[in-house]
Amino acid sequence: MRTAPTKSWLAGLLACSAACVATPTHAADSVTLQGAGATFPAPLYQRWFNEYNKLHPDVQVNYQALGSGAGIKQFTEGLVHFGASDAAMTDEEIAAVKDGVVLLPMTAGSIVLAYNLADGPKELRLSRAAYAGIFLGKITKWNDPVIAAANPGAKLPDTAVTVVGRSDGSGTTYVFTQHLSAISDEWKNGPGTGKSVNWPVGVAGKGNPGVTALIKQTPGAIGYVEYGYALQTAMPMATLENKSGQYVKADLDAARRALASVALPADLRAWLPDPTAPDAYPIVTYTWLLCNKKYADPKIAEALKAVIRFGLADGQKFSAELGYVPLPADVVTTVTKAVDSIS
Repeated sequence: MRTAPTKSWLAGLLACSAACVATPTHAADSVTLQGAGATFPAPLYQRWFNEYNKLHPDVQVNYQALGSGAGIKQFTEGLVHFGASDAAMTDEEIAAVKDGVVLLPMTAGSIVLAYNLADGPKELRLSRAAYAGIFLGKITKWNDPVIAAANPGAKLPDTAVTVVGRSDGSGTTYVFTQHLSAISDEWKNGPGTGKSVNWPVGVAGKGNPGVTALIKQTPGAIGYVEYGYALQTAMPMATLENKSGQYVKADLDAARRALASVALPADLRAWLPDPTAPDAYPIVTYTWLLCNKKYADPKIAEALKAVIRFGLADGQKFSAELGYVPLPADVVTTVTKAVDSIS
C-alpha cells in the first residue's frame, strides 16, 4: 500500500503532534510532563491538558500524537513520562517496561467508516459482508450487489472503491482489524489483527488526520477513523450492521450501549470486538494511558496523577462535545483507584 501525504490545513486543524503547552513558567517548582501515542483520543487529551494548565500554570503537558505503536515504543524506552494507546499493552509489552505499568482506560469512542461518495445515497448502509468485502478488496465498485442489497431503491454510482488505511502503527487499526477478524474468517485467516497489517488494497495515511484528509480528497474513498474526527470535519459515516443484524448509526448513545455489554476486568483491559447488545454500534473501544508504577522523580509522579485525576473527573465533561463517550461512574471509580497505585 502506498502512502499519500495529508492536507496541511487538516493536519493543522486536527493533528495533535504539536505540543499542548501554554506559556512556559520558570518557577523552580514547575513541572513538564512528556507524553506520546494515540491520535484517536488526542483532541480530548489536548483539551484536558490545556484546561489543567489554565488552572495550574506550573504544570505543562507536551503530548505528541504519533500513533499507538509509537506511543508504546517511546513509553517502553523511557523517552516519555506516559504513553497512550487504543490497543492495551500485551503481557509481553508490559514485561519489557522496567518500572512497571499501570494501564488506565481514560475514555472511549467509536471507529466509523467515513466515505466520499458525492452521488451516493443520503444514508449509506453497509452490511458486515459489505464492509469486510470492501477492505478485503473483493468489492471494488460502489454499485456492487452486496452494497445494493442493504440499500434498496438507492442510486449507487459505478464509482471505484478506494480503501484508505493507516500507514503507522495504530491502536485504531488494531481495534478495527480485531473487529474484522471477529466478523470475517477470511480476514481473520488473512490480514488478521494488529496495530499494522498488510492491507490487501488501497492507500494509506498517517494518523486519523491523514486518513481523514485522504478520504476527503479522493472520490469513492472509504476508510476508518475516530468518530470525533469524522464529526468535526462533517464527513459522511456509514450506518453499519451489528451482530444482531440491526443497522446502527454511530453516535454516543449507540457507543454507550456497546460499552455496557462488557465488564471491566481487574487488569482494566476490556475488548469489544463485536458487541452483543441488540442496538449497539459495532466498533467501539476504550483507549488507555500507559503509566509507570514508579517514577524516580516524585514531582513527576504527583503531577501526572493530578492531571489524570482531572481527566477522570472534570475532564469528562468535555467528552461528548468532542465525540467521545464519558466514562461510566463505576469505571471512573475503578480507574481512579488504579491511579493511586502510581508512586
